[in-house]
This record gives sequence, structure tokens and C-alpha cells, in this order.
Amino acid sequence: MKNPDVPSAPLLIESLDQEGRGIAHRDGKAIFVEGALPGERVTASIHRKKPTFEVGRVARVLNEAPSRTMPRCTHFGVCGGCALQHVDLATQVAVKQRVLEDALGHIGKVKPDVMLSPVQGPPWHYRHRARFTVRYVPKKGGALVGFHEKRSSFVADMRSCEVVPERISKLLPPLRRLVERLSIRQRLPQIELAIGDGADVLVLRVLEPPSHADEDVLRAFAEEHGVSVYLQRAGPETAAPFHPPAAADLYYSLPEFDVRVYFEPTDFTQVNHAVNRVLVRRALRLLAPRAGERIADFFCGLGNFALPIARSGAEVLGIDGSEGLLVRARENAVRNGLEARTHFSAMDIFKIDAERLSRLGHFDRMLIDPPRDGAVELVKAIGEDAPHCIVYVSCNPATLARDAAVLVHTNGYRLEAACVVNMFPHTAHVESLALFTR
Repeated sequence: MKNPDVPSAPLLIESLDQEGRGIAHRDGKAIFVEGALPGERVTASIHRKKPTFEVGRVARVLNEAPSRTMPRCTHFGVCGGCALQHVDLATQVAVKQRVLEDALGHIGKVKPDVMLSPVQGPPWHYRHRARFTVRYVPKKGGALVGFHEKRSSFVADMRSCEVVPERISKLLPPLRRLVERLSIRQRLPQIELAIGDGADVLVLRVLEPPSHADEDVLRAFAEEHGVSVYLQRAGPETAAPFHPPAAADLYYSLPEFDVRVYFEPTDFTQVNHAVNRVLVRRALRLLAPRAGERIADFFCGLGNFALPIARSGAEVLGIDGSEGLLVRARENAVRNGLEARTHFSAMDIFKIDAERLSRLGHFDRMLIDPPRDGAVELVKAIGEDAPHCIVYVSCNPATLARDAAVLVHTNGYRLEAACVVNMFPHTAHVESLALFTR
């Protein structure tokens, strides 16, 4: 039988790491303590020991930090969806800014001339995309629908969620009952949520077709709760409307630019629509596009930035590795009356070089919005005919810092400004925005 963790001697928490864990030191070792905050003295139950570090969780808080607050969600601490609900919002943002500044300084050896105010939005009910895992576990009373537990493949026993819209939170108990009524309940591993400005879609991943009785249950559920149910039989591209049988009218709006971005339920879109609106506004203010200019939008996706840029009167070339997303970007351009000023092209940006980039022609300005891997090959490929302004939207401070080092130390740019984007409140995830000029 495994011995229970024994609480440590008191530890003084010095800072938070990138996962939101408190950091203390003892006998030359770093000790990472989940649930502890800077300035607190705590005891910790250690569950992992290595020669240079230990990992544990708070056993007892001996004196609380002023930034500690009461978690709003009853599942916090078990559910792995949030890591920082015990920290007030101002401190969460300050910690993320420190992570960004540290990455830029230590990895990139760069420092922005100005740290802009953070991009923020509502801290609760903000998630318009979510992927709930489904398990039918008779020993736990039936079906479970929710996020994974922390550090576990088990599904948290969730009956509400404070970060999805309230109407979706209230759907969790009915969703559990729905799964329990289906004959394919053991063959339904996932329910994906996609919310637009006027439609809620639930995509059920089904490993075998539902029976006729199951279909009746699904139709009744969709009608009772006012949602569109899609069935996904294989990869994301197989998701198709089940009930109502017509495709849902999924879009999010950028009213400041008179733009609607339409999307399919399994397309990549920003999770937080409110913060995305502020992000696009801030990014375009930094980019400062002008009518008649030629601007590149790398990793353009559905046109989240390309369409607002085109609205300024500039000509935009959107480039992405996904032809499927580009098809919808072109459709979005037509729907918004911007097809004359937008062009979209498929390219593996991770394999771009100076020659391929030069073939695209001269750009006055450039926007880059890469995935977590960053855009190092792209920034390396920038040569003498370089844009005088680059706005970089990042979801990984480490790869932003790496790419910033190339832009500043090799390509002669100046890191004029940067800021954090709190796209995922109550998590340790850090998004950011940076302006490079030369």
C-alpha cells in the first residue's frame, strides 16, 4: 500500500511558475507547490522528488497572501480546466506579464520599449469553444461529461462550469442524462462545444452510428434545449449536422470593423470572443494599415485579422497551411464584400525560406499569428526587402522570445511594444502581442 504524502516543513513561496504553481527553495532545490501564492508560508504534501526539484500541493496555508481569493467553481482543485481561480484577476495578469517579460529577456535578450496595458475581457463564462470528455462509469453513478481531472485521464465529476456560458453550464446535468439514455453511451468519447453569436452547436464524436431510438432521443434533446447537434464519425472534417438537419449559422462578429467571421463547428477559432474583439482592435492599431498598402497575414486562418485589415483599404494576402480554412476565409471575404482586397494562398509556413518569401512580393506591413511552435523559419526568411512594421500575435512566450531574438539581433528590428492578452482567465496560459519596427 502506498504511503500517504507527508507534509513538508514550512516553505516561503517566492513566485509563480508558468503553470501557476508556487515556487520555493530549500537546500538548493526548487520546490513547486500547487495552490500556493507568492508571499505565503505553507506546508506542502510532496508527491514527486527529483535530485534538483520537488513537486507537491498545499497541505496548509500558514499565512495567506492578499491576492488569495475564494474560487468561484465548486470543482476547482479537482477539475483540470482552471489553475488560478484562487488568485485575484489583477495578480493573474501581473504574473502573466512577468512570464512574458522574463521570456523576452532571458530567451530573446530583448526588452520592449513600452509595455502596453493588458488586453482583457470578462473573467467568467468566456469560453465559446470547449471539448468535454465523456465516460460512462456505472461505479460513479452513470455518465460523466466534463474536463479531465488535474494530472489524470479521469473525467471530473462536473455538474456546472464557470468558464463556459451559463446556459451551457446548466446543460451539463442534462447532457449526462442524455448520454445515459443512448445505446452507444460506451462509444461516445467526446462532446465538442462551438458557440457563435446566434447558435450553440454540440458535436458528438460517435464511434458507431446511433440507433433509431438514439436518434429520437438526440432530436428531442436538441429541440428541448435549443442547440444544434452534429455527429462526427471520424476526423473533424466528418462533423455533419444531425438535428436540425440544416447547418448551423455559426459566426462571430467584429462590429468595429463591420465584419462577421463564419466558421464550421470543428474549425479553429479564438475561444474568447470578447477578448478577441479587443485583440483585433489593438493589433490593427499597432499595425496601422493604410489604404493602398500591401500587407501579409501569415497563419491567417478564417480571416480573423485579414478581413479587418482589408476593411482599412489595404490589399491583404492571407497565407495558411490549411486549405480547408482558406476555403472559408475566401467565403468570408465574399460575405463581407472584401473579395477585391483579399487574396488567400496555401503554403507550409514552417518550411518557408527567403526565396519562397521573396516570390510573394514586397509587403509594407506584416501580421504573424502562429501556433505554439512560433514562426522561426518565417522570421529567418525576412531579407532586405522587409516590411517596416511587423505585429506578432503569440500563444507561447518562449517561441515569441526566440523569434524576437532573430528579428532584433539579426534582422535589425526594434521591439517597440508588447503586452499580454488574457485570453484564458484562471489558467496559466499566456498569450501576447508584440510590435516590431525598423
